[in-house]
Amino acid sequence: MEIVFATNNENKTREIRHLLGRSFTLLSLSDLNINEDIPEDEPTLEGNAMHKARYVNRLVKMNVFADDTGLEIDALNGLPGVNSARFAGEAKDSNANIDKALEMMGPTENRKARFRTVIALILDEKEYLFEGTVNGRIINEKRGTDGFGYDPVFVAEGYNKTFAEMSLDEKNKISHRAKAFEKLREFLYHYHPQDNKEAV
Repeated sequence: MEIVFATNNENKTREIRHLLGRSFTLLSLSDLNINEDIPEDEPTLEGNAMHKARYVNRLVKMNVFADDTGLEIDALNGLPGVNSARFAGEAKDSNANIDKALEMMGPTENRKARFRTVIALILDEKEYLFEGTVNGRIINEKRGTDGFGYDPVFVAEGYNKTFAEMSLDEKNKISHRAKAFEKLREFLYHYHPQDNKEAV
């Protein structure tokens, strides 16, 4: 089964190709020579993910999925949320985004936050949504050098390490993105049960 992942992020594509296994031929936008920057101007993660999926589906007329992720901080009424990547400006500067969030939070004792990933799938002209969430807290200073985005200040519930201090394997066992893509994987295998014979 061929399916398109509406992203130009090759690292993300490799991760998901490994997760889906040999039963699926996963194509990225670069595989299809689509290099344009798809706008992400919807007010919700669900809206952004579905917009990207519909956009690519119209272009290539193939099964496609897209994702969007946000950090939701309780003390900031859910910000930065859908604007997580551009919180401090269009440059998408992770350090600037973190600094802005920490400054806005100030000394508040309510450090609760969650990462949320939403995947929009268009399969045989029907639309589906999948969500993965990990709860945790925002610490006062950056720790760790791995990961990206807000990982250096996010500690998941039940852990003492930030996401940036974890190995990729550790993070993928509990992360929002891994949970959402596992739901997608299970759905695809159920939707095409004959593919299970070659599953890894």
